[in-house]
Amino acid sequence: MSRPLASGSWQAGLGVTIVAGLILWADLGAQQWTGWRGPNRDGVVQVAGPGVWPEMLNRKWQVEVGEGYANPLFADGRIFQFAKQNGNEVALAIDPASGTILWRQSYPASTFEPVSAAARHGTGPFSTPVYDAGMLYTFGSTGVLSAFDATTGELAWRHDHATDFKSTWVMFGNAMSPIVSDGLVVALIGTNEDGAIVAHDARSGAERWMWRGDGPAYASPVVVELDGVKQVVSFTERYLVGLALESGELLWQRDFPARSGMNIPTPVLLGQAQTILAGTAEGTYALRVTRSGGRWSIEEVWQNADIGLRFSTPVRKDDLLFGFTSMNRGAFFALDVRTGRTLWMSEPRQGDNAAPLLLGDHVLLLRDTGELIVAEASSTDFRPVRRYQVSDSATYTHPLVLADGIVVKDATTLSLLGWD
Repeated sequence: MSRPLASGSWQAGLGVTIVAGLILWADLGAQQWTGWRGPNRDGVVQVAGPGVWPEMLNRKWQVEVGEGYANPLFADGRIFQFAKQNGNEVALAIDPASGTILWRQSYPASTFEPVSAAARHGTGPFSTPVYDAGMLYTFGSTGVLSAFDATTGELAWRHDHATDFKSTWVMFGNAMSPIVSDGLVVALIGTNEDGAIVAHDARSGAERWMWRGDGPAYASPVVVELDGVKQVVSFTERYLVGLALESGELLWQRDFPARSGMNIPTPVLLGQAQTILAGTAEGTYALRVTRSGGRWSIEEVWQNADIGLRFSTPVRKDDLLFGFTSMNRGAFFALDVRTGRTLWMSEPRQGDNAAPLLLGDHVLLLRDTGELIVAEASSTDFRPVRRYQVSDSATYTHPLVLADGIVVKDATTLSLLGWD
């Protein structure tokens, strides 16, 4: 049940919990937003936000940055954006106060022709960069993995793995966002039928390990610690897998075949129980991963067939999970993370996609139509507080929350919208 539109601990044992697609917002004044869904890939933003949401947001600056769905980052006092301009994939450093471009580096992008079903989304890039220890790492539409000095923009190293696989991109274009942990850059490379998960040395670019057990899908990997073992957890085309971060050894896997290989939501650390929320277009699952006698096993905790996560990753606040389902032609929802029970679902036909974030006691929902909804993080119903039209073109990225406003990437531009 939905309210009329406004104007304008789970603790179940020891271990950890993962969710396929989760974003949580809190307080971001000094926090660096260093990669896909933040520094911990859990979507927790350390920014207080406005005390009272204003009736309007004020556009402070707008700059042309190019096409693509890469999310903007914030690190060391700069915004970083990855995009495509005139056939080149481009990395940009931007002054957050003025929108001035501080440095720009580009390289010719290989020809990428999307299949007809995805043609309206363009040729990317669709992957969000990652910042770590003064370096910016980007992953292009055709699998080019690059490392730049984040201060100067100087190229440190680059790999495209063109000779390793039949092709260097999946059917709808690469959308996986790389991750950096313990001095390794981890990415999913190749094509659906012929691909791998690879780890490169973050400084030198040297390959440290490669797991060839399956090709990539579109989900981004996370690094979590399960039963004392640091591991890369990721969807591939056919599986959900856990690989030892240090060596790339396969620890466990579960079958997850998806239509056209479209495993998209990201596995995310949830809480104390060693449980993974695995979201697909067909339904959402909670899976507990445990180890006994040196052997890993997977147990299904619950399943919700009424909530399908096709593109969008949900966010968690305490025992509540908020997100956007592709079912009912698009709807917002809340789940009880302990049981998987649907607590509420909004009216249907909300669109194709929405990027949810949690900011304190509010959920931010950026729809693909350019509308930003601020809603209460309610357990009883959908409670919008404000609605802002932040762009006249499509918005398929998460916004970037800064101390004085929200940065939005639309079809070709980047804007800072202030709340003062």
